[in-house]
Amino acid sequence: MQVTANGKHFIDLEDKYGAHNYHPLPVVLSRGEGCYLWDVDGKRYFDFLSAYSAVNQGHCHPRIVGALTEQAGRLCLTSRAFYNDALGPYEQYIHEYFGYDKVLPMNSGAEAVETALKLARKWGYLKKGIPENEALIISCEGNFHGRTITIVSLSTDPDARADYGPYTPGIGVIPYNDVAALEALLEEKGESVAAFLVEPIQGEAGVYVPDEGYLSACYDLCKKHNVLFIADEVQTGIARTGRLLCCDHEGVRPDIVILGKAISGGVLPVSAVLADDEVMLTIQPGEHGSTFGGFPLACRVATAALEVVKEEKLAERAETLGRIFREEMNLIKSPLIRQIRGKGLLNAVVIEPHDGKEAWDVCLKMAENGLLAKPTHGDIIRFAPPLVISESELHEAITIIHNSIIALE
Repeated sequence: MQVTANGKHFIDLEDKYGAHNYHPLPVVLSRGEGCYLWDVDGKRYFDFLSAYSAVNQGHCHPRIVGALTEQAGRLCLTSRAFYNDALGPYEQYIHEYFGYDKVLPMNSGAEAVETALKLARKWGYLKKGIPENEALIISCEGNFHGRTITIVSLSTDPDARADYGPYTPGIGVIPYNDVAALEALLEEKGESVAAFLVEPIQGEAGVYVPDEGYLSACYDLCKKHNVLFIADEVQTGIARTGRLLCCDHEGVRPDIVILGKAISGGVLPVSAVLADDEVMLTIQPGEHGSTFGGFPLACRVATAALEVVKEEKLAERAETLGRIFREEMNLIKSPLIRQIRGKGLLNAVVIEPHDGKEAWDVCLKMAENGLLAKPTHGDIIRFAPPLVISESELHEAITIIHNSIIALE
């Protein structure tokens, strides 16, 4: 696709002065509203990435932006050295919204994952009685939990992991969607295992949806062996998959829930770790914290964002529209399409290379035609529009996807 001189100016600035740790599509965005984005030349696009599911409530939702601006005019940051009048009400709201005794507020998804791992180890030593420095955390192949040293120590993705060693010890990795693998490991080492960390759907791996019953079977094994079940719902949570939490599809209540991204509607970096008292209160004053974690601005924004999810019935919308999306996509007959999968409005199309055309080429053609999505792992395109998209808008977007794919055959 062609880049205008105006757009190239901004791309060149990033290339010259910024780290080269991303490979964006050649589109320079300047405005967003609802399910749409506009570039610096005024061209409008459907957003089918939603900032990796951070913008479930749509771009610049007026209620969320209103909460931001109102609070910003009063008080932005105090640190946790003092109380403030926003954090307590926010924590109560989260408690009533998700049903956990406590919330530990953080900022990024990676910080929340690190917090959950620290909680699990604390619990393992103080409650389960694991000998000091012997606690194990178990994760799954293909995972994406963030970018810190400890988290990439859990990863099996060479791009995320290579040349960052030495890696954090006390970690085990088993195949995803393999109950027997977890059972065998827990039978062998269960006394030393503090937690099993899992994504209900592996998003960055290409929207890999596990078999029905996988989560509940893993949860039951964790209960049998006195192991914490930790759900990384950073991408799958907050209504994205057709339920408030993806684990709700199987009636699983994790011991620890990790939230981020859409908990703020894409307005601020906000994350949260949820747990009951037995787990959460193993951390005492001075043992963990964050200057910005739970700052007043974040509390007001996150509350507004969660109110929007409930009042606009975004989980129900995701369930209905996601079913329509997969049905319509399955009607597209093309040698470029190998598989369509997903849940709610978190979906993916696995691209079969054809006549030299790959997933990147499909994304460039869709951008040219007015729809933005991005490949992951080379041959998979994730499709995750804001949950506020209407049915008519969804059909219009599907037409763009269809025409783009057919044009490349």
